[in-house]
Amino acid sequence: MTYGVIDVGSNTIRLCIYDVEDGRIIPLFSTKNTAGLIDYINDGELSKKGIRKACAVLEGYKETGKKVGIDHLFVFATASLRNISNNRREAVKKIQETTGLTIDVLSGDEEARLDFQGASFEKKMELGIMVDIGGGSTEIVSFEDGNIKDAVSLEIGSLYMYKNYVSGLFPDKGEKKAIQRAVRLELKKADFLKGQSYKKMIGIGGTIRGVKKLGEYRFETEKEQAIRRNDLSKLIDECKDEERQLLKRILRVSPDRIHTLIPGMLILDVICRHFGCDEIEVSGFGVREGYLHKKVARNG
Repeated sequence: MTYGVIDVGSNTIRLCIYDVEDGRIIPLFSTKNTAGLIDYINDGELSKKGIRKACAVLEGYKETGKKVGIDHLFVFATASLRNISNNRREAVKKIQETTGLTIDVLSGDEEARLDFQGASFEKKMELGIMVDIGGGSTEIVSFEDGNIKDAVSLEIGSLYMYKNYVSGLFPDKGEKKAIQRAVRLELKKADFLKGQSYKKMIGIGGTIRGVKKLGEYRFETEKEQAIRRNDLSKLIDECKDEERQLLKRILRVSPDRIHTLIPGMLILDVICRHFGCDEIEVSGFGVREGYLHKKVARNG
C-alpha cells in the first residue's frame, strides 16, 4: 500500500510518500515547504497568519496525495504546535476544520522514541546516542543492544536559536557563545545525560544532513555516512573569518537552511563535546518512518 506522511515542523512542513511491502518502508517521494511556523508564534500563540500558512501548505499536500493516489495520509506535528502554550487547542482545531485532516501533536518523548524507531530501520543501534536537531527542539536518545535506555526532548532547535540569539544572517562571536551556553544549560537539565560518554552518535534530521553536505563540499570528500568531529570543529572555526565564503557554500548545498545551519552546527558541536563523540553517523530515516511504522502496525 502507499502512504503519505506530513510532518509539521517548526521550520519546515514536509510531505513524504512511501510504499510499505512486507513490513519494509520504501521511500518514493519527498517535498518540503520552509513555512517557518515558529516565526508566527508570539507570546505562546500561533497567529492567524501562521494558521493560514499551515492550512495552505497542508491543503496543497492533501491535493498532491490525491493526485498520486495514496491509500492513507497521516499528519503529525512536533515542536511547531507542541510548544504553543496559549492557543494550541484552538489553533489545531482551526487547522483541522479548514483542511479536513487530523493532526497528531507528538509529545517530546514520543518524538524522541519515534526518531529512534525510524533510525533503527537503517542503522545498528548497539551502544551510543541518537540526536535529532529540529527547528524548535532537539531529541536525544541513549541506546544499547537495540533498545532505548533513556530519551529526552530539549527546547533547543536551530530555528529557535536563530530567532532568540542571532541579530544578522549569521551569529557573531558573542552570539555563538550565547548559543553554546544555552545548549550546555539545557543538557544539564537532563539527569541521564550527566557523566555519560558515548563514542558513537547517530544523527538524523535535516539540520544534521545539511551539516554533512556542507562538510562534503568544503573538504571535497566523497559522499560519506558520517561527520567527523574534527571536521565539524574546522567548519565552526572557519565561520569566524570567512563569512562571504560560508554564504556561498551554504547556498550551494542547503540554501533553505541559510540562517539555521550555523546555529544547528553549534548545537551539534556542543552535544558532541558533551558526550565525547568522535563522529556522527547520519541516518536517512527518522521520526516520519518511525511514525509510519507505528500507524501501519496499529492498523494491521
